[in-house]
Amino acid sequence: MKILVLRFSSIGDIVLATPVLRALAQQVLGAEVHVATKPSYRSLLEPNPYVTKVHCLTGSLGELVQELKAEQFDCIIDLHNNLRTRLIKLRLGVKAYSFDKLNWQKWLLVNFKVDKLPRVHIVQRYLETAAPLGVKDDGKGLDYFIPEDQEIDLKTLPAAFQQGYVAVAIGAQHATKRLPLEKLIELCAKLAQPIILLGGPEDQEMGQSIIAAFNSETEFFIHNGCGRYSLHQSASLLRQAQLVVSHDTGLMHIAAAFQKEIISIWGNTVPEFGMYPYRTEFWALEVKGLSCRPCSKIGYAKCPQGHFKCMRDQVLDLEFPLIKDTY
Repeated sequence: MKILVLRFSSIGDIVLATPVLRALAQQVLGAEVHVATKPSYRSLLEPNPYVTKVHCLTGSLGELVQELKAEQFDCIIDLHNNLRTRLIKLRLGVKAYSFDKLNWQKWLLVNFKVDKLPRVHIVQRYLETAAPLGVKDDGKGLDYFIPEDQEIDLKTLPAAFQQGYVAVAIGAQHATKRLPLEKLIELCAKLAQPIILLGGPEDQEMGQSIIAAFNSETEFFIHNGCGRYSLHQSASLLRQAQLVVSHDTGLMHIAAAFQKEIISIWGNTVPEFGMYPYRTEFWALEVKGLSCRPCSKIGYAKCPQGHFKCMRDQVLDLEFPLIKDTY
């Protein structure tokens, strides 16, 4: 059976879709699993042994549809379910199963703080979308495959980090999902052990500001990896970390794929949306009881209320053992 999976973004969502890709490849007789995504996420999927072929939206939607039509798919699993994927399904005209995004339940929680969301992780709902093909949860969690040439040898790091470190993912796509600089500095001070800061090029300046807040010896126990490493190399550093601290972002889900212990930090979003670390031990730091939270299911460039209490009022209590969170 030739199956097309639609998931155009983002890093976290694609990682969260990996149990579906694995289940389709292993549990559907004769399955050939193709994925349609954006070009920037091709490198996430091509190393995956359960994916036969990756199709990318490099030109117009019509060009992608023609490419997909030539494959003659038997079935579509739509894990994105937006206007673009609906058009693709319409034009391909084959049997399709679509993910329920629970938009009205999220709208109620964001706008009226009425919680009608099921206590089910999004991975389980992704798997339910593919259930008509006979797939079941195999209990193996998330996948992330690092190409061999992207693995980081810890011997290439300063000596202090070769004996163990904490990976702190300081970035996030939206500002309201990120701790402000002063709180990140407080966080690093409380960790009091070698730290590797991870993020994209856009986070490099923030990383340097964190280092500058400490004394001249800081570079020996805080290493700014933001913008220095590719996504796969950052994943390698997450895999080898003793502990991962992350905002609600893609690196958090990559860490969960390696079943790392995670301290997850939540601002304008909430774990109740069903996208907390999957099948790994984690602790959630969040300011509960704010009447304005959650203010979005995604995030904003700045706090709509102006006070940013969901991050500025965070109590970064890292005294171990923390209490494990379950949602």
